Amino acid sequence: MSKLVAALFLNLVCAIAFAQAPNPGSYSAARYDLIERRGVGITMRDGVRLSADIYTPDATEKWPAILNILPYNRGIVREDARWYAKRGYVVVVVDSRGTYNSEGVFDPFDPKHKSDGYDLVEWIAHQPWSSGKVGMMGASYGGWTQWWTASTVPPHLVAIAPEGAPPDAFENIPYQNGALVGWILDWAALMSGRTLQLTGDGRYGGWGERRLQDYKHTPYIDINAQRGLESAPWLPQWYRQNKSTDPYWAAIAYQGESHYSQMTVPSLAFTGWFDVDYPGSPMNYIGMKKFGATPGARRPSMIIGPWTHVNYKREISGVDFGPDAALDVHGYIVRWFDHFLKGVDNGVEKDPPVYVFVMGENRWHAEQDWPLPEAVPTKYYLGSGGHANSLSGDGVLTIEVPRKQAVDRYVYDPKTPTLDPYDGFPGSTGGIDAALDTRSSASGNDVLVYQTPPLASAVEVTGPIEATLYAATSARDTDWMVRLVDVQPDGRSMLLTEGVIRARSRDPAHEGRFNAAQLSPIEPDHIYPYTLHFWRGTGNLFQPGHRIRIEISSSWFPYHLPNLNTGADNLALVSMQDAVVAHQKIYHGPAYPSNVELPIVPRRKQ
Repeated sequence: MSKLVAALFLNLVCAIAFAQAPNPGSYSAARYDLIERRGVGITMRDGVRLSADIYTPDATEKWPAILNILPYNRGIVREDARWYAKRGYVVVVVDSRGTYNSEGVFDPFDPKHKSDGYDLVEWIAHQPWSSGKVGMMGASYGGWTQWWTASTVPPHLVAIAPEGAPPDAFENIPYQNGALVGWILDWAALMSGRTLQLTGDGRYGGWGERRLQDYKHTPYIDINAQRGLESAPWLPQWYRQNKSTDPYWAAIAYQGESHYSQMTVPSLAFTGWFDVDYPGSPMNYIGMKKFGATPGARRPSMIIGPWTHVNYKREISGVDFGPDAALDVHGYIVRWFDHFLKGVDNGVEKDPPVYVFVMGENRWHAEQDWPLPEAVPTKYYLGSGGHANSLSGDGVLTIEVPRKQAVDRYVYDPKTPTLDPYDGFPGSTGGIDAALDTRSSASGNDVLVYQTPPLASAVEVTGPIEATLYAATSARDTDWMVRLVDVQPDGRSMLLTEGVIRARSRDPAHEGRFNAAQLSPIEPDHIYPYTLHFWRGTGNLFQPGHRIRIEISSSWFPYHLPNLNTGADNLALVSMQDAVVAHQKIYHGPAYPSNVELPIVPRRKQ
């Protein structure tokens, strides 16, 4: 492609991508009184009866239906169900198998959740009040239930609207590219019974308030027992089966070409830059666009805001992103269903497929694809005089490969891990609490810091991010963690996103990228390339005078449980008494050009 043609193409793409908020516009008004039926038993193919509440408009018509399956007690979404039902939908809310009034035994990743979704959709479609068109909605775990159901291809499932849907295991939870995620153990404690297991007030039914003490217990496989919980026979499977090819995880998987290519439904996904389950939405967008079984399935929609998990407000953890940041998510979803379930010609299929909110300028942008076609992958290289440790170090970040070869060193002791800023944040959600200040966590010598000089002009970074590290460890296994930070003129250092990889999860045949299906041994003190795909993308305008910073460590506690560095195949079976102190080295320079690749977006027309 000539430079002239490339320039014309880039100008065209930038013209298509314009500032526009995702406004639902007009949608079905609340017109109907309701008839509510509670505890309706619906029989699955194996004879197990699931319990449902059914909200029906009080009028003699055949209605489209919306299904929501969740394990948290179907009553918690009662007001939402009424909101949709008043607008001309039958809403069916079901307790997941083995929870609350539903029969069966609960396992969060039982493959029967897939067939249950199929059976529920088809049961709804054959009711006398049904028009035969069924959609699905729900958040978080309720996003999983939608994708699991869609992967079974029920004939009467027409559209889905997952909010904060996680991906398959290993790309998010319970493992994040090989590292065990801490908060999912609080969730597991909460779910260790037919009903929610509460231990007090606070995060995850009170379990999140105990995490700093509980997560120090090893082996990790015994944490639930140490907490006094005995009704989660499924939990040891999370630890013992620690590859994606293991039967427990393979049976519930829904992603990948073999699954996407079967799915027929259009999807409307919501996530946020600080969503603990962020990876699922962009992965599903890309997968469905490429492999979906129908034209509608291959035209997915996605909205990424400045939000934490399923939180669509303008102010997140004390940061006000402006009035446009708030989203009328119910209005947006019902407009989606008005089109696909009621046949209303409301322009849904003409909407931009992607909306992204760019922080720093606090503006929405309508986009034609994800990743953004106009984004230019730009490498920022690590450099130092060999002393990049802490905020006081000499680490630099440049767009040119440093001329001199150098190495930075730090020590990682699993008994004294680097602390994340989340757990001590007032009002913490127990997960990620927006762009918190990393100065405290980056103040020790166990963190390497690299940054640009103050920027002369604004730089927009919007999209997925990768880092390449040339690294060595004295141990037989360890973790590498890289964080992107926006440093403001007053020194505040706002964490935007991060990547992580367990050393033994690297794929030697693919540039050291994460491979969930295998474990690869490493030799102590050998230099390996590691390619970290950040598990969250970002959309941020680094303003003039700000700095772009990269931080590197080998722990981030309690968000990730420490790698004990033993080299054992299964980290959850190792005790702290066997932990190994790791001496870490990050190489950079002409021979080992460690870098972070940022998606730089040319300045947009305002």
